[in-house]
Amino acid sequence: MNERQGPAHGLSEHELSEIRMLIEERTGICFDESRERFFSTRVKEHLRAKNHERGTDLLRAIRKSNVEYEALLERLLTQETSFFRYPSVYEAFKKRVLPELHVKKFWKNPRTLRIWSAGCSTGEEPYSIAITISDSLSFSDSWNVEILATDVGRHALKHAEQGVYKGRSLGSVSAQQLTTHFAEVATGHQVKSRLRNMVTFAQMNLASAVYVGRMDLIFCMNVLIYFSEERRRSLVQRFYDTLEPGGYLFLGHSESISKMPVKFQAIVLNDCILYRKPTAEEHHKPELVAEGRA
Repeated sequence: MNERQGPAHGLSEHELSEIRMLIEERTGICFDESRERFFSTRVKEHLRAKNHERGTDLLRAIRKSNVEYEALLERLLTQETSFFRYPSVYEAFKKRVLPELHVKKFWKNPRTLRIWSAGCSTGEEPYSIAITISDSLSFSDSWNVEILATDVGRHALKHAEQGVYKGRSLGSVSAQQLTTHFAEVATGHQVKSRLRNMVTFAQMNLASAVYVGRMDLIFCMNVLIYFSEERRRSLVQRFYDTLEPGGYLFLGHSESISKMPVKFQAIVLNDCILYRKPTAEEHHKPELVAEGRA
């Protein structure tokens, strides 16, 4: 009987553990017990796809080559995403946050709005932000809108820069938005250049502190879940320091920073929680505010 059962089975627990530790060391991303099955399945898929015989071959490849390492990381991190993935977040953004920023910055010259999409994957999130801004009448061409979209995955960013989408990814885009903001191409629908020009894509590892300048808004949805508690705390602190006073942090539905020492104001709107950095005059205000409907 053949002892070797093919590359898919050539991974020991020790090798999986080594790969897990290497990723955490380099990126701060932690695949804990709750993701054990997902992690081993994806690594085995990668082993097969790369035609490696054993886990040691894969380990050698990712230690030696950045390209090989990033390819594995993308397989582990890239998830199916879509435009307007959390409708309540974009509703709050449109009805609560943008009008507030409009009033705050109306007399500034130039009128600049700076937004960071941290962990932008294949680009649906930053383009959803750009569409929401474009559809808000008060944010017409008289505003200078800068959206910085960062991700650790080079392949995902390439997809994002091309801005071509199809199928389920566009499920929540209205017919009006599709006509206004997309052009039909052979492989799907491409985001029009007017919106693409609002977004700058850059490869970034969130575990490394890179200066991005001051931001009015930060979207970091379903990213914190990948980090250890300690990394989460330091990242949320960095977001707080990066935000302008009165700026907002948007997180995914399953993510909470209520037990962290940073002093965001948590504003509850329907099933969405916005985290607002208080201005100097507002530090005495309550930390949790329920406002009902957006």
